[in-house]
Formats: sequence, C-alpha cells, structure tokens
Amino acid sequence: MSRTTDYTNDAQQRLVKIILALFSDVVYGYSPSVLATEVGCSRAVMTRDLDNLLTAGLVEKDEESGLWRLTPRLPQQAIKVWTSIDRAERRIEQAKQRFTLPAGTTPGDVINRFKQQ
Repeated sequence: MSRTTDYTNDAQQRLVKIILALFSDVVYGYSPSVLATEVGCSRAVMTRDLDNLLTAGLVEKDEESGLWRLTPRLPQQAIKVWTSIDRAERRIEQAKQRFTLPAGTTPGDVINRFKQQ
C-alpha cells in the first residue's frame, strides 16, 4: 500500500511501543531504564512518556519497587473484544441452527412440504 502523506509521529509511535512492552509483565512491571532501552529512547524521554500514560490512566507506578506497569484499563478493553467475539459466535451458531435441517430430514422432504401448502 502506497501512502501519499506520512502522518507518523515518533512520540505517538513510542507510546504504542511502551504499552506493548508493558503487556509483557502486568504484575511487576519495568523500570524506566529498561523501557527506554526497549523502545530506543533516553531515560528523560521515557519519564515524560510514562507521565503522559499515567495522566491517561493507562499506567501506574509501584511506589515500593519503582517499577511501572499497566493499569487494568487496557486489559479490560481486551476482555470486551473477547466478549464481543463470543457474542458473534453465538449469533452465528443460532443462524446455523436456523438453516440446518432437522436430523433425518432430506431436502426432498422440505420441497414436498412446500408443494403441499
């Protein structure tokens, strides 16, 4: 796919990388220096990025360990996705059942019923 314009923003791309990295350990989290190395930025930039994610409610700092981790906010969204997929699967199954012939019924039986009406 060819793009005529490039709306890519380094800071926004870095935030996405940080979030994806934090999904790797939602229990303990990571230090800013480890995250900075992971996404390829300075510790100062990482501190600013983590503060922005904190403001958005997406990360939290464990004051005891100093490590940063995701808040439940994004994982909860993933649960919504699975719930939606489950709901769609149930609807598909209901549609299959509506269009499936009862056991022992042949297509000819159905045609004959229509002819009798």
